[in-house]
Amino acid sequence: MNDALLTRIAEALERIAPPPSSSADLAAAPAYVWNGAVISAVEEFNPVDYALLTGIDAQKQTLLENTRRHAAGHAAHDVLLWGARGTGKSAVVAAVVRKLQQEGQDIALLQCAIDELASLPRLFSILRDTARPFILFLDDLGFDENGVGDARSLRSLLQGGTAARPANVRLYVTSNRRHIVPRHLSEQDDPVNPRDVVDDKMALSDRFGLSLGFHAIDQQAYVDIVSGYAQSLGLSFDPLEAIQWATQRGSRSGRVAWQYVVELAGRSGVAI
Repeated sequence: MNDALLTRIAEALERIAPPPSSSADLAAAPAYVWNGAVISAVEEFNPVDYALLTGIDAQKQTLLENTRRHAAGHAAHDVLLWGARGTGKSAVVAAVVRKLQQEGQDIALLQCAIDELASLPRLFSILRDTARPFILFLDDLGFDENGVGDARSLRSLLQGGTAARPANVRLYVTSNRRHIVPRHLSEQDDPVNPRDVVDDKMALSDRFGLSLGFHAIDQQAYVDIVSGYAQSLGLSFDPLEAIQWATQRGSRSGRVAWQYVVELAGRSGVAI
């Protein structure tokens, strides 16, 4: 019996097997993680406050509105958040969910590691048994040239596949790449049909009804972010020192701003 046949038999048995039981009460916690086998509740869910996310006003408002629709049981999009590192893509996902929970909406965040994508059909089988709205969060997703098959599998889960995500689930995905799958100028040199190559690589990102871009920020926006964080913690700061901190790290971003504020808080003996 060859390896390919054994693989097909194993996959068939997995499809007909009952989904694993969740170890967590899916109605009780504000956030969860999926490890490929069971769902676990997050003990403490304390994301950055929505109001403190500065410089991404349009993106966070659009995401909030889409998530509010989903929480209310209305039509809502799967969302791709793409762009420069450290610009708030991951932070805004958690912040939006937390804000709606504080407003009394019954919605939860569920994060899945990107190396567990093959287990998503099993996860969807579990989530179909609950009516609670979930945001399934895939953070920092990207495929190399060897991962195109995985990208095709994911896009079938978003739309059109037999194991597509249930109605109470929306996927929020962050990626440094606008189209998730890497693209090259050589695509245009395909001797058969260059458009086919381009279409195949863009097919996954096209599955997302919302695509929100996050871009590198200028110096003033960076200082404004530091100021917002510092004021919320009752800390004073020197803008020139904050700029020097970013210069030494070769990046101006919300993440670097927060790291500088952590440094300030540590010097002042303030716990965060």
